Amino acid sequence: MAKRMLKGLRVKTSHNNEEWKISGLSEKFCINQIFEIKQRNEGPDGVEVQSVEQISVYEYFVTRKSIILEQSRALPCVNIGNSRHPVYIPLELCSLVGLQRYTKALSTDQRSLFVNKSRRSPNERMEDLKKAIRSHDYGSHAMLRDSGISITTQFTQVKGRILPAPILKSGNDQDLNPKNGRWNFNNQKLAHPAEIKSWLVADFSSNCDMERLIQDLIKCAKMKGISMRDPTANFIERDQYRDEQASVRVDKMITTMEKELDPRPTFILCVLPQKKNCDIYGPWKRRCLSDYGVPTLGSCSLVPDDVGYCRTSLGGLNFLFSKEYFSSLDKVSTIPTLILGMDVSHGPPGQAHMPSIAAVVNSRNWPSISHYRAAVRTQHPKSEIIVSLFEPQSKSRDNGIIRAALRDFSTTTEENKVPEQIIIFRDGVGESQFKDVLNNELEQIIKASKVKYNQWCPKLTVIVAQKRHHTRFFERESNKSFKMSLPVWLIVDKKICHPTNNDFYLCAHDGRIGTSRPAHNHVLLDEIGFTADELQKLVQSLCYIYQRSTTAASVVAPICYAHLAAAQVAQMIQPEDYSSSHAAASSTHAPLPKPPYFGKNVASTMFFC
Repeated sequence: MAKRMLKGLRVKTSHNNEEWKISGLSEKFCINQIFEIKQRNEGPDGVEVQSVEQISVYEYFVTRKSIILEQSRALPCVNIGNSRHPVYIPLELCSLVGLQRYTKALSTDQRSLFVNKSRRSPNERMEDLKKAIRSHDYGSHAMLRDSGISITTQFTQVKGRILPAPILKSGNDQDLNPKNGRWNFNNQKLAHPAEIKSWLVADFSSNCDMERLIQDLIKCAKMKGISMRDPTANFIERDQYRDEQASVRVDKMITTMEKELDPRPTFILCVLPQKKNCDIYGPWKRRCLSDYGVPTLGSCSLVPDDVGYCRTSLGGLNFLFSKEYFSSLDKVSTIPTLILGMDVSHGPPGQAHMPSIAAVVNSRNWPSISHYRAAVRTQHPKSEIIVSLFEPQSKSRDNGIIRAALRDFSTTTEENKVPEQIIIFRDGVGESQFKDVLNNELEQIIKASKVKYNQWCPKLTVIVAQKRHHTRFFERESNKSFKMSLPVWLIVDKKICHPTNNDFYLCAHDGRIGTSRPAHNHVLLDEIGFTADELQKLVQSLCYIYQRSTTAASVVAPICYAHLAAAQVAQMIQPEDYSSSHAAASSTHAPLPKPPYFGKNVASTMFFC
């Protein structure tokens, strides 16, 4: 952790008053870190002789430099050289240079504080915008006047439409009618409950009442329609392992549980010691999902939501569209349609050498559009365009993501139907990359389809969803104030949209805190031939099938699932301390770490939920 935090920062050394950049820390303490000194001495016959002396960093600075070191003896050294030619300096001789830009990932508490400070209510944000306009005083700029450009100080007035809410169905065969983007799932059973025959508990937390929590989980599961018995076994981490590295703690727990993993349990409940960013999460997920093929639920405390997460992770669903509402989506409900969600996750700030993770989820069990399967691949760092959609091995063989998605769609659909149309939702690309999406990613999808179906390709529709933009809408409540949140299901598709391209803004979620940011959807290609109303209704509907929540998502569920899958696999492939020697992975010829392999019983579930 300290190595990652310090790497790249500049320090000033007190013994020579020079600035250096930190490349890492020594593996050993200062007293034990040995390096070689080459010396040239005159031999007995007058010939110069070169000798090599080994000395510790601590001894060198104390004896050769006459510097008193009071604290560095049992501390690592700062490396201001590189991995091949390290240059070690005792820690107490280095002081950080002030006013350096922090480029590393923020901690959980720092992110929470940052988000809380940046939240602004609609009225506060509007006042900030007005102050900015007045302070810039665009009308006084001579260059703008000479160019014939004038900037109004008034906000643009636009008209929007409110779409009707979709109707959902629970396992009680009761309609769920969302209000303001939310619906009540209390006292409702899951749409596809199932029996959990056997399950295990792995307790990494030292301060929870497991007996009470297990009984609460079983009680809540029965209320939701899941048949759930007592766990087969409850394993508690031993105290002597709690200070070990995360991977060691996970290995010790798996070794203890190994006898109970054959035959394979339905799932394993893992009680984590902390709520967010727990370092056990990634190694634990990898061992359970990849090595043993057992779905697992990680939680720091058992709440009713965990039952829903557990069910979707095992292949079930919490709620569906009602038959009447789904039939109104006739271009999707009557024609075999494959829906894809695509996203790429990059390494955190300060770790540019980490590989990017490309995730693609595909719908299955048509005519349902609520159940998805994920495929994940690694690619070179900071590479946004997905390159593994089509991986030809021969003229008739392809190992790419799309071929697997097409095969999964047919095998899970009655009569093994072939998709006649494919709807692609892409996240994370800017307008400058739209051509790359069409020329590279779409081209790969077409090639994969033609190899699979003998030169035939389904009709395609490509939609890019953007959330990182600066457009905000304010609904006026009176002449001087604005409502705290936008109306849910708001559509804006005129006046501020592109004059020739097909795009629209959709606010599908209820933003109760701060100012709502609508999703900006760009339709790059539409061979299916949706009308504007049909496409907007479909996009809005897909925001309501996000199984992790009883509220509408701000973007369509397939994109949310792709983001979750990429983020979860990124934690699995990230070692405890990713060596700087892997920085060469940015080279197009460097080997990439392979993502974990998931067996059929895991890959066919929504393990990422």
